[in-house]
Amino acid sequence: MHPQGVEAFPHYYVGVNSLDDLVSKDDRICVLNITGGESRTVTPVSHVFSGGNIVCGTAPGRSGSSMKTKIGNIPVFDNLPQALAAGHEFNTVVVYLPPGGVRDGVIEAIRVVSNLKKIVILTEKVPVHDARIIRAVGQMHGVDIFGANCLGLADAHKQIRIGGALGGSHPAESLVPGSVAIYSNSGNFTTTIAVYLLTGGWGTTVSYSSGKDVYIHFGALEWTHAFHNDDRSKCAVMYIEPGGYYEHKLEFNKPVVACIVGRWKAKLTKACGHAGAIAGTGDNAEAKEDWFKEKFEVDDIFSPENPVCSAKGAVVTNIAHIPAAMTAVMALGKAEPDFAPRGDLSLKCWFSNTQGLDLPAALKPALVEALEPYNDQIAALSEQVGAVFPRQAMKDTSGASMMDPKTQVTRIHGTTVLDASTHSFEENLVQSLTREYPDANGTAMTNVMLNAFVNQAGKVGLAAADAAREAGNSPNTSLSSAVALVGPNQVANARTAAAALVELFKKSGIEDASDTRYDFSSQVAEADASLFTMGEPCALSDNIAAAFEARGANSIFVNFVKAVAEKAGAQLSAAALMAATTTHVAWKALMRKRISAITVRNIPWHFKIFSTLVGSAAAGDQQSADTFCGVANSDLLNSWSFSETAHLALLGKRPNEEELYSFSVLLGLIITNGPGTISAQGAKGAVSADGPEVPERIQINKGYIGFLTHTGYAHGGNGYEAISFLVDRFKDSGLTDPGSKDHGLDLKAMATTYAKEYLAYKIKAKAAGNIGYAKIPCTGHPVFKGEAVNYDPREAFVGKLFEERGDYNVFHEFYKELVQSLFDTGVTKNVFCVNVDAVIAVLLLKMLWQPYAEGKISDNTMESAAFTTFLFGRMIGSAAEIDDHTNRGKNMDTRTAASKCKYAG
Repeated sequence: MHPQGVEAFPHYYVGVNSLDDLVSKDDRICVLNITGGESRTVTPVSHVFSGGNIVCGTAPGRSGSSMKTKIGNIPVFDNLPQALAAGHEFNTVVVYLPPGGVRDGVIEAIRVVSNLKKIVILTEKVPVHDARIIRAVGQMHGVDIFGANCLGLADAHKQIRIGGALGGSHPAESLVPGSVAIYSNSGNFTTTIAVYLLTGGWGTTVSYSSGKDVYIHFGALEWTHAFHNDDRSKCAVMYIEPGGYYEHKLEFNKPVVACIVGRWKAKLTKACGHAGAIAGTGDNAEAKEDWFKEKFEVDDIFSPENPVCSAKGAVVTNIAHIPAAMTAVMALGKAEPDFAPRGDLSLKCWFSNTQGLDLPAALKPALVEALEPYNDQIAALSEQVGAVFPRQAMKDTSGASMMDPKTQVTRIHGTTVLDASTHSFEENLVQSLTREYPDANGTAMTNVMLNAFVNQAGKVGLAAADAAREAGNSPNTSLSSAVALVGPNQVANARTAAAALVELFKKSGIEDASDTRYDFSSQVAEADASLFTMGEPCALSDNIAAAFEARGANSIFVNFVKAVAEKAGAQLSAAALMAATTTHVAWKALMRKRISAITVRNIPWHFKIFSTLVGSAAAGDQQSADTFCGVANSDLLNSWSFSETAHLALLGKRPNEEELYSFSVLLGLIITNGPGTISAQGAKGAVSADGPEVPERIQINKGYIGFLTHTGYAHGGNGYEAISFLVDRFKDSGLTDPGSKDHGLDLKAMATTYAKEYLAYKIKAKAAGNIGYAKIPCTGHPVFKGEAVNYDPREAFVGKLFEERGDYNVFHEFYKELVQSLFDTGVTKNVFCVNVDAVIAVLLLKMLWQPYAEGKISDNTMESAAFTTFLFGRMIGSAAEIDDHTNRGKNMDTRTAASKCKYAG
């Protein structure tokens, strides 16, 4: 026979007849596992808020210790019998034990505590079998059990909470006395609802977190009975999740707002979140909405736009609508809120960063000052210029690039290489460092500055590169010798000037560096003119300034350094103009904290290396003091893009529109294949070895040398394999213009002939046991395979790009015919894809074909051009990795642990 409980439940024990009895000043508490992770922070707050209602706690092996609180220490014992033997009396137990220990802890408490009345279980995912035993033992001994997986009980009128963190770390702020009782399946939302109710002028009586394990011991039915018998509680909010029939037969005699959530869980086959929030067809969120609509005699969900409710209640699906629903329901019964509304639910932004996007007004709420102490912290943060990235081990990790393993498409600062291929070389160089593309004005300034330093005539670095080429070195090795000489002393003045510009203008409020209406007179007065001027005339500086005017470029920073020089009566330095240019293109990203001040200081160094690497790709006999590859320096400054200059350095001519577009696409596709590539590892390793935790020590040029030395004939130079393959197919074809559809060639016949030849070769090689026979370059891919007809999405993207422009490439079309012929002749079991490496090869060969066919360039020259083109494109991605590792990396973080190394002897 069960102990006698309240009359409403004759078949089982319930000791709580009213919510007024749910918690009491007479409740004396013992906390099991009091020193556990959650209890350690929650229990002291509960004890102080409730006026000292916790008598003691248990924690095996911790006997004799205590938990310190502001109103006195709570003694800790090994177990309950020990606590009782010490003379402590309690009638309530709070359980923080692990799931597997809850059953035994509860049984022991019921067995040894003679006057036990309540057990509150906070532990989540208590096994259902154990929950049944806990229920049975509690019933046998007349003990009310709450939970499991709950945050406990709280009474705002009595200022008591038992169990978890209802009300958070400052419960008095949210548990404000009023007339609304709260029942919630979610612990955290119990507090949130109490806070939201305040904005409607409603306080609370009792807040009860029921938990949402599969088994809820003190459920909605028991709670509703107690709610009806509590004269303080005039109305209630119930927050209900899917799963279980606890609320199905509820009947109310007071107004209730039911918030039903979790429609999205209807199709789940396993619990997501609370263990009990998994529903069948009859107890999902939509079904529960219908239950409560029927109880309240309403036919729709309440919202501010559709305020459907009755005097009995309302159903909402958004907790933000609870206050309005409560006010509307209670107004039908002529009841007013408990007090004036406190605050509101409008978005109160302490920060704002639109990343430069032109957002509608509704998405740009006004800023409000943060509460203390956050307002002081935010004020200090606003003094910080640019981003400050957390440092971490960056081996095989990057904040600059990533490859999608499914599509094999790599992104650089969020932009796919496919999209990057639609931008110019110079735009991608800027984006690699600033994380965003420059506008037309910034691009014009970039072209001037990169072209200003591209001519290497008379430089030791060019002589070193020529000597390296003469010694038979590959392009990457030769260019490394030139880059090695762009050391820190070569760019010290420009880097110092860039840092000075940031310091002078960091509080200026400038958003657009092109807005030349800005009055910088105060900065001119403050500036150290020696940082921006020099003692002797400088033709290069004058030519750069003239080129800016010729291109119509506008910049606050350029005008500023001119004004400083004019005031000082001194010669403006080229280093100052470099700093002004790089600060200009980086300014928006710096102010939006997308890049760091370290990056802005280093961009002049990167720019100088970009110019040096491209300039040194042209032999010394192609450069003089006044001309570069036959083009006057002034022409390069005034009207050439850096893309055109790079094409000139490689191929000796200014490209036409079609050639320039193809060249830009080609360079964009090569930018990066993610941080795992050998070239990226070389760049990252060079930075790591210098020690990025002291970024001033990083030798940026050494990072580029790391990239260059980690390319080679297998990585970078391998692009020539496909070119060589195509040359063999077309060298005797009589082809003159690979861009003309009227080439007169039967591509299908050419492909079929080769496919048959290859089949015969393959059969013969296998018969001879030669498993390492030559493969056809650029056909097939380890990811894009297994379909009847396979496609590399990158190749398809570029093909469509050129098709839409009406650009034809006979080599690309041959590759498409080839993969079909290989299948038709039985070489392959399905139609292989033409991979993206083929696209790179066909684009470059199209540019090189006519001079090659005319005998103007040799096979070696073509191979060198292919390799160098790869270096130009990959330079962009390497710049991003060098800068990223400088800002994020740790010293020597790319090394491999000895335990992961193997000896092959």
